[in-house]
Amino acid sequence: MIKGISRRVIVVKSPDRRFFEEAIFIVREGIIGQGGVTADQVVEEARRVADGFVKKRKSRWWQRIPPPGYVALGALLATAVWCLGMMG
Repeated sequence: MIKGISRRVIVVKSPDRRFFEEAIFIVREGIIGQGGVTADQVVEEARRVADGFVKKRKSRWWQRIPPPGYVALGALLATAVWCLGMMG
């Protein structure tokens, strides 16, 4: 069964498509115009939230290491373990 409810939504395109293409926000009924909140303010808040998600995801330092860096680190670690094994 389909219920016919009309909702206002805001669709925000992602600035970085690696994580998501777009974010869909469902706007609370009656919020626009209530308490001096304009439609532009609601859209700007949706953009700020979407941008904040992308920025939080980018802040992990180990995700910025290129794959050859992991290879070099693994080789260095394996060499160190091998050298310690030869000494003992």
